[in-house]
Amino acid sequence: MSVEVTKLENGLTVVTDSMPHLETTSVGVWVNTGARHEDLRQHGVSHMLEHMAFKGTERRSALAIAEEIETVGGYLNAHTTHEATAYYARVLKQDLPLAVDILADILQHSVFDPQEVERERGVIISEIGQAHDTPDDMVFDYLLEAAYPDQALGRSILGTVDTVSGFGRDALQGYMSERYLAPGMVLAGAGGIDHDALVALARDRFGALPSRVTNGAETARFSSGERRIERDLEQAHLALAFEGPTYSDPDYYTAQVLAGVLGGGMSSRLFQEVREKRGLCYSTFAFSWSFADTGVFGVYAGTSPDDVAELLPVLSGEIGRLGEDAAEDEVARARAQIKAGLMMGLESSSSRAEQIARQFTVHGRVLPIDELIERVEAVDAAAVRRYAGRLLGGRQMALSAIGPLDGKDGGLESYDRIAARFAG
Repeated sequence: MSVEVTKLENGLTVVTDSMPHLETTSVGVWVNTGARHEDLRQHGVSHMLEHMAFKGTERRSALAIAEEIETVGGYLNAHTTHEATAYYARVLKQDLPLAVDILADILQHSVFDPQEVERERGVIISEIGQAHDTPDDMVFDYLLEAAYPDQALGRSILGTVDTVSGFGRDALQGYMSERYLAPGMVLAGAGGIDHDALVALARDRFGALPSRVTNGAETARFSSGERRIERDLEQAHLALAFEGPTYSDPDYYTAQVLAGVLGGGMSSRLFQEVREKRGLCYSTFAFSWSFADTGVFGVYAGTSPDDVAELLPVLSGEIGRLGEDAAEDEVARARAQIKAGLMMGLESSSSRAEQIARQFTVHGRVLPIDELIERVEAVDAAAVRRYAGRLLGGRQMALSAIGPLDGKDGGLESYDRIAARFAG
């Protein structure tokens, strides 16, 4: 594999990784703007803009966009995160010019027809309703809300019914003009691709993008707090978290390994202790999410109402023990899982395109796979024990819970009592 990078005159970066054995190419545009770049009035506009991108341009109707990509057997999609919005396609390698042309068209010449806006508004409002009907997803939105109160990072990506109802053509066009600028965009391709050919296409199709630099997101401030939602459900869904590492933190992979040891698979501590030995839940896992200037390290569990009171002491006990007795064999298993995931990502052109785009956006370069493996291999049991102590030493904890929380034996403890379990 050969990573090549070219920055165009207007600031747009083209990055590719050639995989000559493939007959397919994955290509996409990663825009360095997402939900955390919105002010309160714009809440949800990044996600709505992503939806509207496929609803017609000056040259193509929504149907024409779908027909053109599917006529060549291609695939076109997009997604929004808190820090980025991605638009991408997968096609046979000879159809790269078409894919780039469609991406350039939707990102520069979308018309935002009022009828299409109204139709898609209904779709997104339905999506918001569906999300609220999925408590094992909503518990994570509430967790970020508790950890980052009154901040864009603490607000959901989807927006609210009220904010989405207020977005019209002008709001969408204005946000795109304000945020979709060449220096904050990466055109990434992987698979059967020629770098120089993609650069030539980029100059032709994206050369007119503005070269000015947009403002960044507000600095995130992790905070102690909780969000409890009492609902009549079959299960109670719980999540608790501490501030984790940023993307650039030297302990980024230490946190990933720690998450693997704690709750990354069937051999992990949470799975074995909470599910297998005690039968307290069906699903439990640990996670480490990183952002540009903050991070979240946490655990999730879904349990019956009658087991809520017993669950939290077990979770806190397993987290606390890691700072004392994390062993080399379980750390080695977690490292192996991470390394396997990194290597498997190299075998998929779409995964690789997203990987190199994200790395360039975050680090300003694509990290060689050997360097990534070396960073993972450097995490030993001592590092995991140290980092577990660092997490708990921060003393700030966020908690979210949805469901019937007042089960037998008192149900879910108070926030102060739960936090005290991590106070040493």
